[in-house]
Amino acid sequence: MKNKTLLNCSKIKFISLAFVFHFSFCGCSSADEGIAQNPIQVIQEIPQGNINPLSPYANISFNNWKVTLPVDANNNGSPDEYSAAQLSNFGYRSLAPVMPFMYDDTSDESIVFYAYPSTSTSNSSYSRTELREMINPTNSKINWTLDQGGKMEGKLKMVSVTQDNASSSYDYHRVIVMQIHGIISQADMATYGFSSNNGPPLLKMYWIDGHIKAHKKSLVNPNTSGAALLDVSSATWTDITHDFGYVGYEPFDLKIVASAGKLEVTLNNTNTHIFQDTSLTKWPFENYFKAGNYLITTEPTASAKIKYYQLSVTH
Repeated sequence: MKNKTLLNCSKIKFISLAFVFHFSFCGCSSADEGIAQNPIQVIQEIPQGNINPLSPYANISFNNWKVTLPVDANNNGSPDEYSAAQLSNFGYRSLAPVMPFMYDDTSDESIVFYAYPSTSTSNSSYSRTELREMINPTNSKINWTLDQGGKMEGKLKMVSVTQDNASSSYDYHRVIVMQIHGIISQADMATYGFSSNNGPPLLKMYWIDGHIKAHKKSLVNPNTSGAALLDVSSATWTDITHDFGYVGYEPFDLKIVASAGKLEVTLNNTNTHIFQDTSLTKWPFENYFKAGNYLITTEPTASAKIKYYQLSVTH
């Protein structure tokens, strides 16, 4: 029988220098999450000398991120979005529509991303509270190629997620926590007359029943070439996977380094897997990073909460 009990951990924080004990207990009722919970006790030592410049908030600058929410409060037929200008300089803290879905937890210097099934983007069935990289904060048409490369690093954890009662494969609902998403370049849009610039996700990093798993796009036929590479369907691009192992509900570090013909993904600074193949060499799309809580279910009672402590992107 599957164990469908989610453990929320009580924390005891110990500061040896000041000989002060701080006890904090976190959790949510089973009525809130629809999950039975058995608290356990974990002892953590707080590191000396906090280097987070934004303390007591998460170490994240929103200058080059916009956020997509799982709702359509303005009734325009699409998920609500808020720009980098609205989020940066702690602007998200005074945006009433954002606050239920993206909010601070100053007790551990994190920001919470909360999502449930409601409104989805036109190319998906699933809802999200997810950040989208904006190289130019006002122009989503400016993105980057694998030749130009990029690196995304984050520290995060799964807080809570509901049981997957509709699937025989999973105990809990799956959540994508990081992505490299493809987008058709403006040059190819003009050349081929596409009506949409949406491309496939090159890399999806899933939390699946406590495991971190990578799904990387690969050509169904490695001999595909030319304009045929721009077909975004599963007939041209499929997923290959790699399981990085179990993290459960503990914080973990995740780093993605993209370069020409190569993706290097590292969990907790030591567990590295490198994707390097013809599909990456031929990848015809531009790209942008995404991070947050992309909940893969349409079950109406589902929900998930993820915390981010750090997030940065460099090119």
